[in-house]
Amino acid sequence: MSSFTQINERIGRYRWTICALVFFATTINYLDRNVLGLLKQTLSDDGVFGLDKANQELNYSTVVICFQVAYAVGMLAAGRLIDWVGTKAGYAYSLIGWSLAAIGHAFGHHTWSFGFWRAALGLTEAGNFPAANKTIAEWFPKRERAFATGLYNSGANVGAIVAPLCVPYIASSWGWEWAFILTGAVGLLWLVFWYRMYDSPKAKLASGHLQQAEYDHIHSDRDEQAAEQTSSATAKVSWRVLLRFRQTWAFAIGKFLTDPIWWFYLFWLPAFLAGENSRKVAAYMTTHPDYTGAQSDIPGIISWPFAVAVVYTVSTAGSIFGGWLPKRFIHGGMDANKARKLAMFLFALAPLTVLLASRLGQINTWFAVATIAIACAAHQAWSANIFTTVSDMFPKRAVASVTGIGGMAGAVGGILIARLAGLLLKHFTAAGHVELGYAILFAICGSAYLAAWIIMHLLAPRFKLVELKAD
Repeated sequence: MSSFTQINERIGRYRWTICALVFFATTINYLDRNVLGLLKQTLSDDGVFGLDKANQELNYSTVVICFQVAYAVGMLAAGRLIDWVGTKAGYAYSLIGWSLAAIGHAFGHHTWSFGFWRAALGLTEAGNFPAANKTIAEWFPKRERAFATGLYNSGANVGAIVAPLCVPYIASSWGWEWAFILTGAVGLLWLVFWYRMYDSPKAKLASGHLQQAEYDHIHSDRDEQAAEQTSSATAKVSWRVLLRFRQTWAFAIGKFLTDPIWWFYLFWLPAFLAGENSRKVAAYMTTHPDYTGAQSDIPGIISWPFAVAVVYTVSTAGSIFGGWLPKRFIHGGMDANKARKLAMFLFALAPLTVLLASRLGQINTWFAVATIAIACAAHQAWSANIFTTVSDMFPKRAVASVTGIGGMAGAVGGILIARLAGLLLKHFTAAGHVELGYAILFAICGSAYLAAWIIMHLLAPRFKLVELKAD
């Protein structure tokens, strides 16, 4: 029996029930936001993004940017709101909001009405990660947080796996409007379990749902307990105070450089794979003009919804592995700071494989899928660790606020890459070489993590807990 299992058997495992709740919320979060990318072609054919093919790319990027701008604003506000009203209420308010916004997409039939509902979704979905990060900080000791974060963060991949398996089917059977309505309604079911099962460790201890041994295990970090005993332990901390710390900037810049990469894959991967299919069909028909069979039988054609599901299945494993690896380093005797830094460095190298995506895609689309799957898995492993650096460096009362600041920075980066993608793909689509646009974008995606790691290391050589004082 592993030491991990022995600890759970001895002290209890209610904290993992809480982690499961956060996992399912994150799954729903990504299920709702993935619907747009999967229905991009359907919506384009229906005239939602206009009739001109080149302008459709730019209009689509405008809708994505509506989400990103609102998400950036929402991240900053959500972190403060959740630190203010508490995790239980803050998470519930956020999920109610984004479920209704997801359903609202069914009533948008042109670029700007779609942009409105996309903005509403971004504003409300922004609450997920500040609330999730705060939940993990409240319910887990430091040595377990990266693993717990990796587990809940894998929900992003599960949502991205479920979406391509059900959304195209719903859209083809009942219309694209129902794809938004049904996926949006799922979130409202989660609220029943959240209100019944979630509360603070102190409240759960008092109600008898949490053993004293598990409560003591959750609160076993001496530096955090010492910080909680100070006179300013419950004082609110302003953004102005947080922005004085290099650690805040390290997290924010790391998110600014790497979050956009995930957004790019989320919103443009289906279009890239569908485009690879189209190019192979066109090339085949040039040499076989009399072919009348099914396009799916043409050599090199793949089922892009299945390929998207494969990418995010691999990413799920990456998220869990990303949380496990530093834990393994620590159990092997490595200093926690070195363990986190080494793990993040390794995860920053793996995305470089995506530099070959466009070239390999010309040989076989599955080769491109493989490189993108590795890059997405590395992103999720990186994400599990960069989120954990916040609770490594800041007291629990500031975790949601710092997460919100970093989330806003990541969303701003997402806005920039969305506009860049729209402009590049519009230009190269009009020139008849859209694959060159994707090659440039993949070059950016592959190198961003290494740049982020270097800057984070320079700003925060050690992920050490800061001493916060009220402004």
